[in-house]
Amino acid sequence: MSFIADPVTFIINWLNGVLSGWGIADMWVQFILFVLGAGILAFGAMIFTIGLIWVERKLGGRVQDRIGPNRVGPWGIFQTIADMLKIFTKELITPIGADSILFNLAPILAMASVLGLWAVIPLSPTVFGTNIDVGVLYLIGVGALGELGIILAGLSSNNKYALVGGFRAVAQLISYEVPFAITLLIPVMLSGSMGLNDIVSSQKVAFIFQAPVAALVFLIASIAENGRAPFDLIEADSEIVAGFNIEYSGLKFGMYYVADFLHAFTSAMIFASLFLGGWRGPGAELYPILGFIYLFIKTAAVYLLTVTIRFTVPRLRIDQMMAFNWKYLTPLALATLLVTAIVDKAAPAGQGLIRILLLWAANAVLFFVTDRIVTIFRRNREKERKVVSEPRPVPVAVRPLSAPESEVNS
Repeated sequence: MSFIADPVTFIINWLNGVLSGWGIADMWVQFILFVLGAGILAFGAMIFTIGLIWVERKLGGRVQDRIGPNRVGPWGIFQTIADMLKIFTKELITPIGADSILFNLAPILAMASVLGLWAVIPLSPTVFGTNIDVGVLYLIGVGALGELGIILAGLSSNNKYALVGGFRAVAQLISYEVPFAITLLIPVMLSGSMGLNDIVSSQKVAFIFQAPVAALVFLIASIAENGRAPFDLIEADSEIVAGFNIEYSGLKFGMYYVADFLHAFTSAMIFASLFLGGWRGPGAELYPILGFIYLFIKTAAVYLLTVTIRFTVPRLRIDQMMAFNWKYLTPLALATLLVTAIVDKAAPAGQGLIRILLLWAANAVLFFVTDRIVTIFRRNREKERKVVSEPRPVPVAVRPLSAPESEVNS
């Protein structure tokens, strides 16, 4: 494999030969390469986040008719670096009465969970952290560590606003985990495997075209899982100041800040891998570097969509958010899973075109039925609304018009 076609594999093979030439045992060579790869991936993700923050702030400014960062460096590209240097030099403060162990552990969990998700995401046909057979379960388990970091921050800070943010995190993140996990089963069902490599490889036709309703539910649930607008109730600045991270400063606050942006991008990459075919594209198997480019383009498209939603859709109330999940999103996810299971049994994977047409028809019927049910519920709710009090007519004294002076004299 040439350097141009697959630079990562070329470098790995070269390092393997160099280390083996030094007389190092094969076991230790593999261990060194694993540690080196994990370190490069983590460091690269951190550096990539700097550009990611600048892109999101710039796009948010354009959406909201602002300029965005424009002071430090050309087009403000060094603004994020200046902000991070400022944050990392701030004093680390632990509040009086806070649980210091959990308080310091929470941001580490939030950051580690995001980096841990990259271990099972296939970046190209030949580049991936590990190919485990239960990659989907790994996503759910490791992703829950980030939620645990948010909850621990709210409960250990000894602050009322942080505590409210922690309570909201328990209600929101755990609730939206249900449709998130249910829709994760649909790519598993369509591909016949729980490994992300197998799911991506089986998408000759992207799963978003076979299960569009499931893709929509998964996208909404992932936005809520990230705690981003319009589901940013766990850190609503207009209600609870800063929510769960109000007492954090310096490096620990910076870890939460970086984890937020990186988690949003990682969720977009997971969506691209599960429903958009991941690295699949023309020539990707022959030239693996193209697979990385395809994955990045798909991920960027999904990420820009979520950023646009963040800066255009207003925040929901807590009751609206919970009602939307349990009354609409979770039943829709269950119905989509049931319909997909029926079609999967009726048309096995070997019947390509017939299977896709049946899935399309099933999703269209499901979408139409859901729309009608929601419409009926809205109409019934409007009919049940009672008017508190009808406006009463105010009696007005009407003075009789005085007769013309000529009539009075006559």
